Amino acid sequence: MPAPRKPAPQRKAAAAVSQPSEEAAASCSASKRILIADDDPDVHALLRAALESPGRRIESVYDGQAALRAVKTSAYDLVLTDLNMPGLDGMTLLERIREVRPTTRAVVMTVASTPENVVRAIREKAFSYFSKPFTLSAVQEMVERALSGSDAADDIQVLSARPHWLGLRLRCKMETAGRIVQFIRELGMDLSAAEQDQVATAFREILLNAIEHGAGGDPEKRVFITYVRTKRAALYYVRDPGKGFSFDELTHAAVSNPEGSPVEHAEIREKMGMRPGGFGIMMTRQLVDELIYNEHGNEVLLIKYLDRERPE
Repeated sequence: MPAPRKPAPQRKAAAAVSQPSEEAAASCSASKRILIADDDPDVHALLRAALESPGRRIESVYDGQAALRAVKTSAYDLVLTDLNMPGLDGMTLLERIREVRPTTRAVVMTVASTPENVVRAIREKAFSYFSKPFTLSAVQEMVERALSGSDAADDIQVLSARPHWLGLRLRCKMETAGRIVQFIRELGMDLSAAEQDQVATAFREILLNAIEHGAGGDPEKRVFITYVRTKRAALYYVRDPGKGFSFDELTHAAVSNPEGSPVEHAEIREKMGMRPGGFGIMMTRQLVDELIYNEHGNEVLLIKYLDRERPE
């Protein structure tokens, strides 16, 4: 977590991004360029220390207008932006980045997260979204994904973008799954940290099953997800393009183990030449309040009750 905010350095000097010489520009031509836009110097220091590595060039600005000027002047591979900044807020900056540099990826960070901001960030094609204080390892992983991935403009298609009803159509790619899981985690902001992790883990397991098994890992296929928030519950729906499955056929999964035989499925997986595992559905059932499949097994609903009391 960043230390208490210190006075920002001189804005005139801090907000400017120095222009490299021709020699320096040539030597950095293959580097990944990252721009950090935040009015808190401590956040810059924290992110720079966490993200610096060979082959990366990190630059800093301290307000939204300076960030927009930098993006207009130079092409960046990734922009990390705060939401609440002087001059130009981060969400408006995100919109302008989409206009002037549509291929530049952007990660939103904020201390004042709301469901409206999360949904708007998805609509504006943010690569990811983090509430402060964030976990550095999670940001490091997402930045690595942003700099090395090859997402297409239509990897995430928005069907409904309301804070209490989010509908998305996703390309069946592992990278896309990782991004959406982070957004879903952020939508559960009124849950405890432990509950956020549990819901995100359960949703990730179901989504990966949909991509790996339902779609066969084919990036040309799509999976549909819907998040619905009511006063008493959060519902997470996933539909994959596959034919589904029957629980009677899941002898290789732990959920089908007979009582008193907790590892029978592992022996079956070994005989079938499958990798160790098979605990996904059983684990997911322990992480949410209800897990419901349709008749064919290609649609699933996860339910997390918010009033801490499961209705009869």
